[in-house]
Amino acid sequence: MPSHVIAQPETLYVGTPAYLIASENPDGTTNLAPASSYWALGNMLVLGLETDGQTVTNLLERGDMTVNFPSGELWRAVIALDGTTGRNPVPDGKPRFRHEPDKFGAAGLTPQESEVVTVPRVAECRLQFEATLRRATPGLDGSYYMVEAEVVRVHADPEILKPGTPLPDPSRWSPLVYRFRHFFAAHDELGWLAKSPTADGPPPTS
Repeated sequence: MPSHVIAQPETLYVGTPAYLIASENPDGTTNLAPASSYWALGNMLVLGLETDGQTVTNLLERGDMTVNFPSGELWRAVIALDGTTGRNPVPDGKPRFRHEPDKFGAAGLTPQESEVVTVPRVAECRLQFEATLRRATPGLDGSYYMVEAEVVRVHADPEILKPGTPLPDPSRWSPLVYRFRHFFAAHDELGWLAKSPTADGPPPTS
């Protein structure tokens, strides 16, 4: 067994999908923000979002959202939104940020009309969720919210579905992954669960 040493990581993001969350501003325009704190269970999402961002402000007042998952080729669009905020004036806690009213334009992305919620999707993202807020819980130190959202519709590029089915095929698509402040797009399949509906057979045992 290898020995271990005490590490002091600057962040605990060991590898989660980056996503772009769209919400409605008070004036009816759309805010678009990058995020990566995410997990899902059933048709529910739990998102970690900063309290002083425009996204939380919007969702607490208008609960519609879209959660859009970029592929690796969109990493520059995600980077383009870093350091931008929909808040005006910019919060004191974000000294390196600038107010950007047109997030789609800043990232070179295209809004795509949703079918259930009022907020648009990101056309360039090959997997998109329409969702509505069910509960928002402040974090212990007040700097973040745990946002619980119900997914009401899923959209996918047909190219990432298993042929002849509505099921996303994990061998055809990988999300952009955020890991220790770096972005990765990996596509090496190592195995699968026995209950996978898209697997061609039982999981390997050795």
